[in-house]
Amino acid sequence: MAKKQVEFWFEFASTYSYISAMRIESVADDYDVDVVWKPFLLGPIFKEMGWDTSPFNVYPAKGAYMWRDLERLAEEIGLPVVKPDPFPQNGLTAARLAYALSGREEMAGFVKSIFLAEFGEGWQISDKKVLHRILRACRVDADETMALAASPDVKTGLKKQSQAAAKAGLFGAPTFVTEDGELFWGNDRMEMAFAWTPKVKTDE
Repeated sequence: MAKKQVEFWFEFASTYSYISAMRIESVADDYDVDVVWKPFLLGPIFKEMGWDTSPFNVYPAKGAYMWRDLERLAEEIGLPVVKPDPFPQNGLTAARLAYALSGREEMAGFVKSIFLAEFGEGWQISDKKVLHRILRACRVDADETMALAASPDVKTGLKKQSQAAAKAGLFGAPTFVTEDGELFWGNDRMEMAFAWTPKVKTDE
């Protein structure tokens, strides 16, 4: 019997996506679920809402709470937290690289390494030297993958995937989407998404 699949929609500028990415494989094993990693861009979605930056910058009190909350969550699972400067980071190239690695076994390791470099170590994830180092550490051909990420196919593919996210109703990250299209937003909804039993559609 095939495992259930749950899509994990993440954005590299998202602090809570960091926490989710670093724990999702272990939780998925507990629930016997296959994870489909789906990078997307929140920037266009936020612009539709009238924001030109992270809502955690738009609302300072919310931002202050988020950073403290992130510290608590990270401490609970043994992760470091560093607030990158600037925040949010420009994650466009990293997202294109992740999209270019879609379906490959190296993708999860790459995504986690990017998040750790950004929110655990404070590196600039738009820096090509940082990206090359991470790709090499993930045993991926850095030059080849960077070239692929810059190709029209990958650029268009990521754009379409981000548009599909908006069309599906995503408004933040991380978001988990089940096989029947049920949306669960937030790191704290991961287990609920994995435990969800897809509804069987019947003809009326």
